[in-house]
Amino acid sequence: MKDATSSPLSTKTDEGVKVTLSGAALQAVRDTKKSNSDIEESGLPNEVQQVLKMIREIKKQIAEKQAELTAVMADNTLSAEQARVKVNNLQGAIAVLNASLITAQTALGKAMKGLSGPDAMKAASLAMA
Repeated sequence: MKDATSSPLSTKTDEGVKVTLSGAALQAVRDTKKSNSDIEESGLPNEVQQVLKMIREIKKQIAEKQAELTAVMADNTLSAEQARVKVNNLQGAIAVLNASLITAQTALGKAMKGLSGPDAMKAASLAMA
C-alpha cells in the first residue's frame, strides 16, 4: 500500500469559461470610450474627468429611464394596476438618479475650484454636453 504523500495527486484540467460578446455589446463598449474621448483629451485633472464621466453616465441612465417611462405609459397591454406600479417604480428610479446627478454636479463644483478660467469653462461645457 502506497503512502498518500509518495505519489502526486492526479490533476484534471478543465477548459476555462469562454465569453462571446455580441457585435452590439462590442459597439456599445466602443461608443462609451468614444463618447468620453472629449473628456479624456480635455487636459483637465483626473478628478474632474472622472466626475464629468460620472455626470454623463447618470444623464444617460436618466434618459433611458425616461424612455422606459414613456413606453410604459404608451403600453395598452398593461392593466391600470400594472402600469401604475411600473410608473411608480420608474419615477422612483428617476428621482434617485436625479439626486445622484445633483451630488455629482456638487462634486464637480468642488473639483473645479482650483481650475483656471479657461479650464473651468471647458469643464462646464463638457458637463452640459
